[in-house]
Amino acid sequence: MVDKGMDIKEIKELAKRFSPEEIERCIQQQLREGENICDVKGPIEYVIGELAKAEVVKKLMEEGMNITDAVRELARRIRLVQKGFKKE
Repeated sequence: MVDKGMDIKEIKELAKRFSPEEIERCIQQQLREGENICDVKGPIEYVIGELAKAEVVKKLMEEGMNITDAVRELARRIRLVQKGFKKE
C-alpha cells in the first residue's frame, strides 16, 4: 500500500520541474520561512514530505529510471520503512 498522504501527481510534477538541488532548497526555505518557491502548500509535515519524496524520485530519474519506475521505487521504499515500524 502506498503512503496515504502521497500525492503522486504532485510528486511527479515536482520531479519533472525541479532538480534535486532546487527541491532541497525548497525544503530548506520551507523550514526557515514557512513557504517555498516550489509552491507546495499545506501543513509543514505534508510540504516537507512531498518535497522529500519528489527529491528521491528526481534522483532516481537522474540515475536513469523513468518516472513511473522511480515512483514505484519510492513506494517500495516507503512500504519497507512502514513495515519496519510494525510490531511483529
